[in-house]
Amino acid sequence: MAPQVLGVLARTHGQFDACEDAVQEALLEASLQWPSGIPDNPRAWLMAVASRRLVDMWRSESARRGREERVAAMDFQAGSVPEADDALTLMFLCCHPALSAPSQLALTLRAVGGLTTAEIASAFLVPEATMGQRISRAKQGIQKAGATFSMPPASERKARLGVVLHVLYLIFNEGYAASSGASLQREELTTEAIRVTRLLVAVAPRELEAAGLLALMLLTDSRRAARTLPDGTPVPLAEQDRSIWNRDQIKEGIALLSSVLGRGAPGPYQLQAAIAAVHAEAASDEETDWPQILALYTVLEAVAPSPVVTLNRAVAVAMVHGPAAGLELLVGLEAALGRTHRLDAVRGHLLEMSGSYAEARAAYLSAAKKTGSLPERKYLMGKVARMDEH
Repeated sequence: MAPQVLGVLARTHGQFDACEDAVQEALLEASLQWPSGIPDNPRAWLMAVASRRLVDMWRSESARRGREERVAAMDFQAGSVPEADDALTLMFLCCHPALSAPSQLALTLRAVGGLTTAEIASAFLVPEATMGQRISRAKQGIQKAGATFSMPPASERKARLGVVLHVLYLIFNEGYAASSGASLQREELTTEAIRVTRLLVAVAPRELEAAGLLALMLLTDSRRAARTLPDGTPVPLAEQDRSIWNRDQIKEGIALLSSVLGRGAPGPYQLQAAIAAVHAEAASDEETDWPQILALYTVLEAVAPSPVVTLNRAVAVAMVHGPAAGLELLVGLEAALGRTHRLDAVRGHLLEMSGSYAEARAAYLSAAKKTGSLPERKYLMGKVARMDEH
């Protein structure tokens, strides 16, 4: 909701930095007022409050009276907010070539994804203060570049497309597995990421990785209903009820993937979608084609190496060659992933597979202490308790 409000304001007034500040102040006021009752049209409410904040800012800065009156007179009642593709335009604006790639990513996640600075810092494995400075510098860079709220010409879109795809991927991931809070999933983020990615595929139909990313999102999101128990406790992939996976999303995702594979060297999103498709096509965990998944992860690691890819490949290696082989791959990942719970959680899983229950307990406990997600912590502490039974 906040990204759409920011998009409308930025398109209307062209002052990205001021608009972003106004929306943040409106969200703060909402956090104070909405507990006593959410308005009938929350987005129109945010739009009106943010617009008033802009008027106040311009008034305090002795801005031109005409612009102030124009904003003050705008009607943001229910139904008057345009349904333009503002989110996609805003993404391309935030990915302006005047900014470095890390700054583009950080700013877009903040402005379009609506993620907090802490959530973005967690995604990039850096301290929150560092990320806050990066976002601040990025906003200043947009202002200095004199960028306008409009889609760049087709000749410039290609250069920005990679960052746009990466941002959509990170927004989806934060929605699918929230890094903090009381819920494992943030459906508003996954839904918005899928929506905007569909727009991107329509705008750039020849970009195979855009279609690959959409396929990955659909195949991954198809598991949503099976990922938690009624009390919110996470359910591992191996234990999920596959009968409630969304078959329409699986069908669409596989069709999209089939339409792009073989039309060139596959990129990282196509490869990840292919891995998700192998899981989706298995009727049960026991029938999963782990050798194929391992082969795909091996290619993915060669195409787009990262500590997270190595971590995931370690699980596939363990499923094919045994937990000891998977544990060997975890050596050396501490520097990159030691601050997050993921490495310890995977280590605990592989140690449990090998029958080293005391060591698995220690790893699960360490992971539980590091995660900011309450459902993840509950699940991991449950694993600690189960290790105590051995």
